[in-house]
Amino acid sequence: MSSPLAERWLRGVAVNSAAPSEVLLRLLSDQARAVRTLLCEERQLPAVVVEAVVAHPERDVRRRFARNRYASAEQRGRLADDVDDLVRAALASGPRPRLGRVEALSDGVLERLLTVRDGDGEGRVLTGDDIRQELVVSGQIPPSFRRRMPDHPNPELRYQATGLWLWLTPVQREALLGDPEHAVREAALRSSRRLDPAVTEEELPEVDCHHRSFLLVNYAVSPAVAARCLADRRDLSALARNPHTPRDSVARLARDPDPDVRERVAARADLDPALLAELAQDPDATVRARASLQPLPRTWPERAAIDRIIGRTAEDIGAVEEMLIEPPTGWYEACAASTHPVLRRVAASCARLPEELVRRLADDPDADVRHLLACNHPLAPPAVVLDAFVAAPRQRPYLLTSPRLPRTGLRHLLGHGDPAVRALAAADAGLARPPLHLLGDPEPRVRRAAAANPLLPLGLLSSLLDTPEHAEGAAANPGLPAERLHRLLDLSGLP
Repeated sequence: MSSPLAERWLRGVAVNSAAPSEVLLRLLSDQARAVRTLLCEERQLPAVVVEAVVAHPERDVRRRFARNRYASAEQRGRLADDVDDLVRAALASGPRPRLGRVEALSDGVLERLLTVRDGDGEGRVLTGDDIRQELVVSGQIPPSFRRRMPDHPNPELRYQATGLWLWLTPVQREALLGDPEHAVREAALRSSRRLDPAVTEEELPEVDCHHRSFLLVNYAVSPAVAARCLADRRDLSALARNPHTPRDSVARLARDPDPDVRERVAARADLDPALLAELAQDPDATVRARASLQPLPRTWPERAAIDRIIGRTAEDIGAVEEMLIEPPTGWYEACAASTHPVLRRVAASCARLPEELVRRLADDPDADVRHLLACNHPLAPPAVVLDAFVAAPRQRPYLLTSPRLPRTGLRHLLGHGDPAVRALAAADAGLARPPLHLLGDPEPRVRRAAAANPLLPLGLLSSLLDTPEHAEGAAANPGLPAERLHRLLDLSGLP
């Protein structure tokens, strides 16, 4: 590279939203390796550049694009049949960084990744199971696909569906136990043991470990196991959460001296009305609040929807993933009308709420309700999304990807004390005049945003390109003509 400013120019050009395809294609050369992450992973790309990237001979280029959160699932999904297993694994693991909800991959891509065999393609670093495990925890498999797996025509997917045993209906379990494929039947039989208390008792490790906790939270529990835990005062919170804990043990847990255990019991969906009434009079305020939060009858999915919200702020929670078994939309609608802010927060986490209720929650007096709405609903008003951006710093990376976040009308934030907020305002192309004063801001990101504002006159941009502290932002300015961008690449030594 022939200029000390070259790397700054390349970084700016790589993220320039107005850079034509011919400019971006030059950045795929070896001499621009330093900006491959910016180009392939951290921006939207024109269709012509996408074609070049997915067919690029270098694994590093394809692998970065496989993790691009700005690319559509359809574009990324073209790498499902890549010859390199590391590229397929990058696709399976999902966009990086993982900031919130991820667009689901298509059914065909999911089937390909979930059923890939060892030895497919030329890569030999990872196994097919490694790739499947990446996909399973990536957030790219929609619950609707998982719910269809027990009836899928592909026996490999029916085999994997047996791992969802605790969430399957009795009809689905019976069908898998009688599946025409021997391997599926065997897997279903093994999975059915999860609901056999004797099996749990036999497999339960004596030492404290993750596997012991997992069994006692999810699997069927025998009266003998529950009695030992109560006698030894071990794993009581796990038993209090487990839907399969024997009823007499649940009653004992409801009177346990530990209020955290009693609170867990108060959230159960199978409580006897008399026991719930007793917990509603508990001496501990937290237990009373949980018991009174939701009347009977309840369902376990409703409890899970509350559990992922209660006791945490919107900034902690952000965007929630859809559960395998979700409560019906009507239940969330009822929560939206509740006088209890926790239930309104739960409602705000539902992306299926109708527009009328979205408008209602957007004016909610509880800030966490409004901010959860901003993070979770596609119709959240722009003003609410902007308010969440300002008030919830940990959710800013995710909110920056939202099309509902205002990019103009931000003049009132130019002097904000938080540099991330000033940077957003500095990029506002609708300002009455360019934010020249922010070119001298003490924060580099604010200076970059100000230098990239298209309101800056071309003559000033030319001088900023020769200033180290402004060169990157100026090269990212969409007001630069294509000829100037090419000239910057020429000066940087790119072919």
